[in-house]
Amino acid sequence: MMTIYSAALLVLVASASAYTSPASVELGTAGDYAILTKTGVTTTGVTHVTGNMGTSPIAETAMTGFTLVRSIDNEFSTSGLVTGKVTSATHHSPTPSKLTTAISDMETAYTAAAGAAPDSHELVDGVLTGQTLAPGVYKWTNTVNFSGQLTFNGTASDVWILQIANDLKVASGAEVILAGGAKAENIFWQIAEAAEFGIGSTVNGIFLVKTGMAFKAGSTLNG
Repeated sequence: MMTIYSAALLVLVASASAYTSPASVELGTAGDYAILTKTGVTTTGVTHVTGNMGTSPIAETAMTGFTLVRSIDNEFSTSGLVTGKVTSATHHSPTPSKLTTAISDMETAYTAAAGAAPDSHELVDGVLTGQTLAPGVYKWTNTVNFSGQLTFNGTASDVWILQIANDLKVASGAEVILAGGAKAENIFWQIAEAAEFGIGSTVNGIFLVKTGMAFKAGSTLNG
């Protein structure tokens, strides 16, 4: 299981109505990281992170379970569980300043996603099992959850923003499907509380989560 502590970085099948695709959420330098957090990352099992991982303004000791090895210049660390560089506020310059900028960009992206004008409010009360979402901005004030399949259907240039004021709970074995050319990099999940990914689940998108993320055994996130 892997847990990410963060603070800010769809029975009856019914398709959401077609909305105008919103503008994309700009990630800035935060987009250089697969995982970027202000408060830490913990893994207690087999974990694979493809890309860079960073934490700031805290030390690399907040990233536990990764068996980190410092580079010769002390500007980053490596881990057998991470394909990219692992960086923190306690690595040598210029790493801390780069992370400060990235964290600021992440917070700006979170605010932008949260501030997008919604096309839909409280779709199916947040129970998204079997839903197909057209491009647009979707807002929920309650917990959002799904089992089985949730489909995003659109072109390669279409954008989705999901504004969730509570938690996101993905059931074990649940799967996000991309249809019609939809891309994971254009799906933005803005979550004001926590996100939990059940055993063997597969989810796509960019997650901007305020409280934390928990990945159970065999779960996969593609962003």
